[in-house]
Amino acid sequence: MTDTRTPPPHTGDEPTVLNNWLEWHRATLAVKCADLSDEQLRLRAAPPSTLSLLGLVRHLAHVERSWFRRVLNGEDLPKLWDKDRDNDADFNEVDTASVKEAFATWEEEIEHARAISAAKPLDAVGDRNGQECSHRWILVHMIEEYARHNGHADLLRERIDGVTGE
Repeated sequence: MTDTRTPPPHTGDEPTVLNNWLEWHRATLAVKCADLSDEQLRLRAAPPSTLSLLGLVRHLAHVERSWFRRVLNGEDLPKLWDKDRDNDADFNEVDTASVKEAFATWEEEIEHARAISAAKPLDAVGDRNGQECSHRWILVHMIEEYARHNGHADLLRERIDGVTGE
């Protein structure tokens, strides 16, 4: 695997530390997907699970959009991947999904999230279904979300080609 990640700093103010840990985890997913074919990215974990690396990329694009653009920034945007029809469409429909589109969408949503995050203080509050969520909480949640799914990605990658790593 090609690893171009920059380790998070061991010191810094709260926004720096939180944002750098989130960047680390974003980059970790990219590393886990690096140098694989479209077919390998579509491989499922084990029946009946629909979990795949491509599904994780699609899911995390959706999560980035939901938390940063929809919740924190209040944008009225549709869910990605037709999730209103099938809440697990990001995972269930990878057999015909465009790998190029999925990665481009994920990267676009990350860019939007970075811009929104840079413009808001940690105490900024967004609304999720009538419940307030602070920017700080969203960053911590996103770190947790990526960390959990990067564990899945590590197992998926090892199953595909035996490659392991942090």
